[in-house]
Amino acid sequence: MSDTFEILCLGNELLIGKIVNSNAQWLANYITKLGGKVRRITVVGDDISDIAAALRESLSRKSAFILTTGGLGPTFDDKTMDAVATALEKPLELNDDALLMVKNKYQQYEKVTKKKIELTPARLKMAQLPKDSVPIPNPVGTAPAVLSTDAASTILSLPGVPSEMKAIFEASVVPLIRRLSRTHVVYEISLRVTGIIESELAPLLDQVMREIPDVYVKSHPRAAEPIPLLELHVTTRATSEKDGKDRVEAAEKMICQLIAEHGGKTSPLKP
Repeated sequence: MSDTFEILCLGNELLIGKIVNSNAQWLANYITKLGGKVRRITVVGDDISDIAAALRESLSRKSAFILTTGGLGPTFDDKTMDAVATALEKPLELNDDALLMVKNKYQQYEKVTKKKIELTPARLKMAQLPKDSVPIPNPVGTAPAVLSTDAASTILSLPGVPSEMKAIFEASVVPLIRRLSRTHVVYEISLRVTGIIESELAPLLDQVMREIPDVYVKSHPRAAEPIPLLELHVTTRATSEKDGKDRVEAAEKMICQLIAEHGGKTSPLKP
């Protein structure tokens, strides 16, 4: 299943509600636009055994890509590489390419700060990767991202800092996904619906999804009585732009007809 993804977000700060999990939303949205299918999003605290267990569960489901965010830095609670190594049953080792990336970053910082920066054990920790893993350059921060594999899945470990995660994902991960996964496009249209309440609309949408396979229709209430207002999003994943467009337009035509028959009105909703 070369277009399936899981996202594993790591950090106690997410579990206690201190930080909003914006990384998951951003990644899921981006992956969907690439034509990928996000099967699951999981949040785990800074515990090696918990992270490793979550990774093993993801690996057992054989998603093509497992993306982790967080836990790659030099502090005591950065435990992602230990957990990946545990899940894959591989030792951690100093990776020469990762070490060079870390050294180069600190040399850049030295030039800016005019201060000598020692490669302490905490800083060297960012170059300790599971055996056979590959570091991915971080154009914004210090810790490299990391690519690890097992028989069925590619694990991509990204930093938790959003600016770093986004920069690495767009520069390095997107080309990798496009190279390794099936080519899909996502086609979507949105409709504004008035004059019909959601409970009346639901069976009509079920009928559309039964009769037009691979189309997903989601309704969002925007106002209640006395004048109900709903938004509909009609989406499909297809192997070509034409197939996606044809499928969604057929669903749109059927939706508009059914809603009109039940006294409602529809109009296009711009993105």
